[in-house]
Amino acid sequence: MQLYEVMLIVIPELDEEQVENTLSRARTVIERTGGEVKNVNQWGKRKLAYEIEHRTEGFYAVMEFTAGERTLPELKRILRVSDDVLRHMIVRLPEGYARTGGEEEATEPVAAE
Repeated sequence: MQLYEVMLIVIPELDEEQVENTLSRARTVIERTGGEVKNVNQWGKRKLAYEIEHRTEGFYAVMEFTAGERTLPELKRILRVSDDVLRHMIVRLPEGYARTGGEEEATEPVAAE
C-alpha cells in the first residue's frame, strides 16, 4: 500500500478536545475505507502565512496513513465540507519513506564528480 500524509489546519477557536474530535473524524474515515493511520503529529496553534477566512492563526496537525481504494476521495470530501478545517493538503510520500522517531534522517553526502 502507498503511504500518504495529510496536513490539516483547524480553526483556532476550538479547544483541545474539539481539535482531537476533528482529527479523530479524519482517522475514522481513513480506517473505515481500508486505510491505516501510522503517525499523528500535532504542531499546535501557529500563525498563518496569510489570512484565511478572516483568521490569522490555525491549529496544525500532520497525519501519515496508508490508503485503501476509497480512502482518498472520501477523505477529501469529508475535509472539504468540514467547518472545522480551514485548509488541508494530501501528498503521496515517496517509496521506501520511513520516519524514525520524529527525527530527520541523516543522508550521507554524495561526492561531486
